[in-house]
Amino acid sequence: MIQMLLKEMDREARTTRKMLSCVPNDKYDWKPHEKSMTIRRLATHIAELPSWVTMTLTTSELDFANNPYKPEVINNITELLAYFERSLADGRAHLEKATDKDLEPNWTLRNGEEIYSVESKGDVIRMSYCQIVHHRAQLGVFLRLLDVPIPGSYGPSADEMNF
Repeated sequence: MIQMLLKEMDREARTTRKMLSCVPNDKYDWKPHEKSMTIRRLATHIAELPSWVTMTLTTSELDFANNPYKPEVINNITELLAYFERSLADGRAHLEKATDKDLEPNWTLRNGEEIYSVESKGDVIRMSYCQIVHHRAQLGVFLRLLDVPIPGSYGPSADEMNF
């Protein structure tokens, strides 16, 4: 399982790196709708998600009531990519040291008494990968609305195709 998770982490990191590198420095405060995150918040969240592997392997839960979200302050593409690389290196280093047995214990996501999920640590790591893909696609929509060419994820994008 560990080797499979490392392989998936590396594959998704390549695509995530390409997508994050497209965020225009002059659009960090832009959002497509009043209920949407800004590009800054969305891209920062994507960049931090590999560190959820570390959090999952080194803790038994995340309680939002005791750990209010304090995102890193990112102001440009250089800071964004550096933050992603730090998060990725940290998550990868912890996963490399883990064993399949370390993936078995349950991990809880909660807000005080309200429990959102209780899953094995292996399932939580997979969910964090899914969150990267989900938010990366969301970022792709934001960028498309700004007429920024989108890089391919699992093959060429429409911007990379010759029609």
